[in-house]
Amino acid sequence: MPPASRRVSPHVLREGMGVLWVAVKAQPHVFTVSVLASALYAAMTVASAQVLGWATEEVVLPAFESGRTTAGALAGAATAIVGVALLKAIGVAGRRFYAGLMQYRLQAEYRRAVTRQYLRLPLAWHHRHPAGQLLSNANADVEAVWAPIAPLPMAVGVVFMLLIASVSILLTDLVIAGVAFLVFPAIALINVVYQRRLSPVATRAQQLRAEVSEVAHESFEGGLVIKTLGREASETARFAERAEELRDANVAVGRIRGLFDPVLEALPSLGVLAVLLAGSVRLETGAMSPGDLVNVAYLFTLLSWPIRALGWVLGELPRSVVGWERVRGVLDATGSLPYGKGSLDGSGGATSLGVREVRFAYEAAPPDGGADGGDGRPVLHDVSFAASPGRTIAVVGPTGSGKSTLTSLLVRLVDPADGSVLLDGTDLREVERGGVAATAALVPQQTFLFDDTVRGNVTLGLDVPDDRVWEALRLAQAEGFVAALPDGLDTRIGERGATLSGGQRQRLALARALVRRPRLLVMDDATSSVDPQVEARILQNLREARSGGEGGGDGGATVVVVAYRKATIALADEVVYMEHGRVVARGTHTELLERSAGYRDLVNAYERAEAEQQAIEGGEEALT
Repeated sequence: MPPASRRVSPHVLREGMGVLWVAVKAQPHVFTVSVLASALYAAMTVASAQVLGWATEEVVLPAFESGRTTAGALAGAATAIVGVALLKAIGVAGRRFYAGLMQYRLQAEYRRAVTRQYLRLPLAWHHRHPAGQLLSNANADVEAVWAPIAPLPMAVGVVFMLLIASVSILLTDLVIAGVAFLVFPAIALINVVYQRRLSPVATRAQQLRAEVSEVAHESFEGGLVIKTLGREASETARFAERAEELRDANVAVGRIRGLFDPVLEALPSLGVLAVLLAGSVRLETGAMSPGDLVNVAYLFTLLSWPIRALGWVLGELPRSVVGWERVRGVLDATGSLPYGKGSLDGSGGATSLGVREVRFAYEAAPPDGGADGGDGRPVLHDVSFAASPGRTIAVVGPTGSGKSTLTSLLVRLVDPADGSVLLDGTDLREVERGGVAATAALVPQQTFLFDDTVRGNVTLGLDVPDDRVWEALRLAQAEGFVAALPDGLDTRIGERGATLSGGQRQRLALARALVRRPRLLVMDDATSSVDPQVEARILQNLREARSGGEGGGDGGATVVVVAYRKATIALADEVVYMEHGRVVARGTHTELLERSAGYRDLVNAYERAEAEQQAIEGGEEALT
């Protein structure tokens, strides 16, 4: 989101407390235990001052006066001090453990919730949000939301501690209490001013963290493009600009903290000095005992650090509020693919396909990073065609004619605005969850492989025997090169399949679809990086499988292939020719060559370009 589009809320404290209340409601038992442990720590902190004052009054001073002491007195003082320290340690351990447990549970819960929402939201929503922003939502923003949780139980314990300390000081001496009651409100006031000064710069820093993440993700994703076009310097400058802005924002945060932290550290120490000064006067007049003065002075020294927990919580609230807004933006996002209760015929064999008057438009990107965009440019207009079970349909058309969008509709990655897509006569919107994925498989244009073994990339967790994996690899013409790999199916292929060629990656992606034995196979230009001869063998294998030949499994599949090569198109039973999002001609390859000038010009132009490229490559080989 652009920085200018967001204004820091004047009610950060109120909104932040609302976020903390969400955390308390989500983990009430863990929070209660952590607060009880913090209360124990607070009570023992005050008790330690009381014990030290008592030991001074009852053991130390009498020993100085008489010149001797007893083992029983020393043992009693030591037992009291050690006992209080032990209980205080138990409180510290319990508070830290359960506060951390609460924080990490909330982070894990909301990371899962954000990820589940990503999976639930339709592809149309993802089209409008960059991947870097989504990564930031699930990671940095979730961490920022629950950053105040770790010091929260301690801050609650500090409030309890201040109440006990106030009562203790009041009971000790009213004049000393007056000094304390000047120091404590001063600390609270400075914390409020601190939070107000820190809020806008911390908010800005959190926004910039997300922007840096987005730019970095785009740079990693487009690494090949950046290097091949020599754009490293400009991309580095783009990243550096955002990184420097983040640096400056963090420096601004550091400056404010550097200004207020020493003051907050110094105030309790100044309070100790004020107590000692006032206490020395009270001692001279006999208004208070040395033990009482030690009690109050030591109590101030113990309070100096825990009181900072209030500042930590307040200091983290601005980031927490910004992170919460960004996370809630995902969790409250609208849009879904509703599922019906119908099922597709799973008895085996290819499925029939029907596309009836389909219209579709991508939603425009949301203005200023908002949640919803407006109506975008129409991509498909009244598209209609049908395929009988086991047929091969080639979808042909110039760039931008809507072919890839159509393939997304066929496997219900998105729903049409109007019209319907039917498998076995059933509208895909009426099919139960998982029904379409179990019936249809898409091999997209852009192949994505994981940093895993060949087997892992083909099965993606599907529990199938190796012979079925090899069968899918054979159909995809990948059996040969996989068998030649050092460890066969167990060979790791690197991130995004970096150790493989483009054609090999495409064939593995095709095998990934075929191993599931889909009844509808949709290939969106999925063999563009494969040699024409290899592509022809792949399609021939699919035709044999469809007709029940070797490797045919349980009856083959209906195939829809987005294609450009004339040899590929000629293998299809029917061709659907598209222009500007409309079906302008249908028929066999031969029929369309005769009666569609646009189709003829397109496929002939591609064939000429391919022939010229082969001639150039042949000439280079001859020269070498």
